[in-house]
Amino acid sequence: MKTVYVIGHRNPDSDSVISAAAYARLKQNLGQHEYVAARAGKISPQTEYIFNRFSVPVPEYIPDLIPKVKYYISGECQTVPTGTSLWAALEKMEASDTKVLPVVTEDGKYSALLHYNAFAKNVLKILNPEKEAAVSTSISLITTTLSAQPVVLHHETELFKCAMLVAAAGFETFKKMLAVHPAENAVVITGDRTDIQEYCISQNVRAVVVTSGNTIDKKLRDMAEKNNVSLLISPYDTSATAMLIVYSSPVSSMADSSIMPVNANDTLRKARPLLHKSPGRCLPVVDDNNRLLGIISESDLLREANIEAVLVDHNELTQAVEGVDNYTIREVIDHHRLGNFTTRQPITFINKPVGATSTIITNLYRQNRVSIPKEIASILLAGILSDTLMLQSATTTEEDRETAEYLSNITNLDVKELGQDILTAASRLGGRSAAEVVKQDMKEYTEGEFSFTVSQIEVDTTDELLARKDEVFEELDTERRSRKCLFCALMVTDITKLTSVMLVSAEQPFLQALGFPKMDDNIYILKDIVSRKKQLIPLLSEQVEKLSAQ
Repeated sequence: MKTVYVIGHRNPDSDSVISAAAYARLKQNLGQHEYVAARAGKISPQTEYIFNRFSVPVPEYIPDLIPKVKYYISGECQTVPTGTSLWAALEKMEASDTKVLPVVTEDGKYSALLHYNAFAKNVLKILNPEKEAAVSTSISLITTTLSAQPVVLHHETELFKCAMLVAAAGFETFKKMLAVHPAENAVVITGDRTDIQEYCISQNVRAVVVTSGNTIDKKLRDMAEKNNVSLLISPYDTSATAMLIVYSSPVSSMADSSIMPVNANDTLRKARPLLHKSPGRCLPVVDDNNRLLGIISESDLLREANIEAVLVDHNELTQAVEGVDNYTIREVIDHHRLGNFTTRQPITFINKPVGATSTIITNLYRQNRVSIPKEIASILLAGILSDTLMLQSATTTEEDRETAEYLSNITNLDVKELGQDILTAASRLGGRSAAEVVKQDMKEYTEGEFSFTVSQIEVDTTDELLARKDEVFEELDTERRSRKCLFCALMVTDITKLTSVMLVSAEQPFLQALGFPKMDDNIYILKDIVSRKKQLIPLLSEQVEKLSAQ
């Protein structure tokens, strides 16, 4: 079964995480339970406050979607416990038409891999005519493999090195054969020869197996009970019985313990060369506790992955979780500018010029006539208010206001009070490093040959952040160099004055081209600008385009 991750952009803001959670819930309410809410980064204090306040689980954190083994394994596979007989294991391999069979412990942990190369190699060791056949087995395994009728059983589960003797020679010759083997390891295969049966029991052999369904004298049965000798009646002739006892060995002794599994979280880049060298081009897959999850084969890598994605609150791959372009993207739901986004097949693409993706998600509930659970309606309202600065941002539309009023009515939450609460939660900087502030809501953009990042943080006063400008600039410089960007900027929005300042790390030629009023070196006043999407990015993109044209 596929998993469809509903996921926002990297370094997600509240609207991004809320949209993912709410849209995944809508899909689940419509019966599409494969949809799972996810996030591509650490949540901000504001987002944490919203989800905690309304007791909604925070979406699963997915740091990247680089192709991994777990995205290509095809469900559960056949396994056998370590104590299973080789015969039963081979029957299971044949019935399931598989090239390999993982051997697992009682608690499901991987132990070894049975494959035909290992089987052939180990059986040849046993059947070497220049050596005595010694099969590691137990009376219980012999009984099961032969479908034998037990007459007397002793120490039936105890493993031992079986010295298998076929009593085909004359009586005196057989006695000499038996004398060279430890009686406690001897398993004698015989027909209806009472003299052989009685002698073996008197010598306290491990077991006597009578072939072709022949019965055993009651006197000998009583003797076997006293001497702790197991008696079995095989339905097969001597030749078949001897062969099957060889195959009664526990599969763990015949499997290949040198085959190391791959972890479900291993990348395909790591797994591919290991698969190429593996028997049958197959490898077991385990979790971090070595529990077997399945089998992966080279042919699995030719199929589509078992995950797909829905992108919310972004449509540019530079902002998407790393690796998402390796999978089918089913839908995009966004309210930003269009990037250079392409897909291999038609998809649902919803992009509306509204103030928040939460507005779009709310109205998808209404269009599908699905009632919104109160806790989901509450976080959707918070998402709209956070992304529109309490409906005061330049991006706010009449649709945002109407949708917020609708959610306020069904949740009984006051728009102004809730808005103030979540904006206050966003403005708390105490204890947060410069790296956290810069990366919290960072978005990367591309214009022609140049790329740049703009982060945004909302505060109730810019004084505290400006007092820490040196450490902020150091972090912006680090990001610019590591990403090889034209510039990296932090937009600091004062939610009480509805204006912003911008701290920029860039080379001098670009700084000289910026037309904003300067507050200080590399710090600019963005009067009446509070929207990164609608107000700031168009201005910055215009400056970058001019630079590209030079």
